Amino acid sequence: MSLSIKDILEESPIAASAPCRIDSGGTWDIRAMALPCEHIRPATVNMALNLRSRVTISPFQDHKIRISSQGFSRSQVFHKDDLPFDSPFGIFLAAISFFNVHGIDVRISSASPVKSAMGGSSTALVALLKALDKIHVRQGGTGLDTRRLLHLAYSLEDGISGGNCGIQDQAAAVYGGVNLWTWQYSNSRNPFKREPLLETKKQRILSSHLAVAYSGKSHVSSRTNKKWIGDFLSGKTRKGWIKVNTIVRMFAEELQAMRWAGAARLLRQEMALRREITPEALIPITEDLIGQAEKAGCGARFTGAGAGGTVWAIGGMENIEKVKIAWEEILAPIKGASVLNCGIDNTGVR
Repeated sequence: MSLSIKDILEESPIAASAPCRIDSGGTWDIRAMALPCEHIRPATVNMALNLRSRVTISPFQDHKIRISSQGFSRSQVFHKDDLPFDSPFGIFLAAISFFNVHGIDVRISSASPVKSAMGGSSTALVALLKALDKIHVRQGGTGLDTRRLLHLAYSLEDGISGGNCGIQDQAAAVYGGVNLWTWQYSNSRNPFKREPLLETKKQRILSSHLAVAYSGKSHVSSRTNKKWIGDFLSGKTRKGWIKVNTIVRMFAEELQAMRWAGAARLLRQEMALRREITPEALIPITEDLIGQAEKAGCGARFTGAGAGGTVWAIGGMENIEKVKIAWEEILAPIKGASVLNCGIDNTGVR
């Protein structure tokens, strides 16, 4: 029997938030790629950003769920026994169904642009699960530990999306900070290894060596990911992906040592390989942004699956300031595009 939590929420609404991310070596977190190649220790480096997604849960009518989100024109109301998991709100409704509750009004907002390839939907899902878990604890239940929360967020999204969903977006949202992830899906108890690369003080320093910009062009990751996985499985691009993995691990070493020129050089190398094996990830505006960063002596790449969305750069402070100025000039005529004011977020979901 599902539970109305209207009375509990009338005491006070429940809220939770989680950070989005930028990344190097994304796509290796997809099982179809990582599992057959565990011998090379598939890796992703990601950095949580203080552009957080926030979920607030308030009381609503018994037997009903109302949900609204930034980027959607209006809220929608569903009956608890008729939740469409194949709708645009599908993964969020699946999370609500998992907790078996009703009588709630769910509001989702984000400080990052919609469909910006920074893991926004996964981040919002993590925040929603955390908020629902807080309600469960308020009811007297035992809360989810960190690893189970991550497993649940990933499994829900992978299942509802039909498979081939990565886990790095949810991982950054759950843990925060700057991490090297090794994907080891054959180990059912520990499907990933997390190595924090920088402690809090050094993360603040890193923030001044980063530039992040939204291109103004939204993206749909499933389109590009499907082709990448297909080309990898056929063997067409596998050697290139393996080279990317080697570079990502070297990038992690340079990042941890705070050698900004070395990190920039390796990101340029990754981007050069990405141009060969994932050309559809680039559109004219993101190619221009990356090119400008490289001219300034920095390294840059698209986030996530690219094809629009966000671009980020790393390098020396003076060079990064030059990049920001160049990017602002490029993006000025484009509606919604901008250099984002953000930095590393050491805190995961809360």
